[in-house]
Amino acid sequence: MKLRHYSYRTIQCYRRWIRRFALFLGNRPPTQVTDADVRAFLSHLACHRRVSARTQNQALHALVFLFRRLLGRPIDHFQGVKRAPERRRLPQVLSREAVRSLLDEMSGRTRLMAGLCYGCGLRLRECLRLRIQDIDLERGLLTVRGGKGDKDRTLPLPGSLFDPLTTQLHAATTIHRHDLAAGLETAELPEALARKLQGAARDVGWQWLFPASRPMRYPDGILRRPHLHPSVLQRAVKKAARAAGIPSRVTVHALRHSFATHLLEDGVNIRRLQELLGHASLKTTMIYTHVRASPLETTNFSPLDRL
Repeated sequence: MKLRHYSYRTIQCYRRWIRRFALFLGNRPPTQVTDADVRAFLSHLACHRRVSARTQNQALHALVFLFRRLLGRPIDHFQGVKRAPERRRLPQVLSREAVRSLLDEMSGRTRLMAGLCYGCGLRLRECLRLRIQDIDLERGLLTVRGGKGDKDRTLPLPGSLFDPLTTQLHAATTIHRHDLAAGLETAELPEALARKLQGAARDVGWQWLFPASRPMRYPDGILRRPHLHPSVLQRAVKKAARAAGIPSRVTVHALRHSFATHLLEDGVNIRRLQELLGHASLKTTMIYTHVRASPLETTNFSPLDRL
């Protein structure tokens, strides 16, 4: 999978599904596995595990990879598979007042991270994987590298985040300087880039903008400092939502949904919004047209109020 440049998360996902498939079959040898076993597993997920259509498709892709790439036995016949129902879910969107209240309950780097997720429409992992060189305060731009679908995009930075970003850039640079003095290997780079740019891992620009508080030993045996764990921001947002009195369950991704919806309400073109969000298909972006507040929805449009 690494040779085919699959992302780390895709590799982990496929491993998980192949392991679950093996357990479903009682760890039967691969040579004894048939297409009917694959159909039975996929139907089991839909009928007994009640998974979503997206989850069932993940399992399908993992098993297709297993058979086609590892076992050399393509599977193309899925007649009879019970398909999980397509459930259309509207994204969770916070009001502007709720976003303001949430951010007011936060401070420090997690406040900055939440501000970037809402102010730039970042996904959680896009925020965590920002490097020092991705912030251009002179031009007021932020660059997302290797986002979903391994795509890069450039986003305008909110002016209100310039000062906290300057503080965080200084903090990350200081941590890097101390790591160098301690003899630590520094930034983790993509394998091809590490081979091409010898010594780049020690350059300050390649260091994480939000480094973890302590180093960790990677699978290759090298001690490096990773970026913050996703749970750091997830817990901070959850705690702030409770403190702000927001009754619904609030996730980090709700900030990205709110960014998109509020821009649509402000009249931003849907094509421009697609670029900002990094969506491959306009169809994905169109979901936000169903949750924005139209002028009719912000007035007393109900016939009950006209009685």
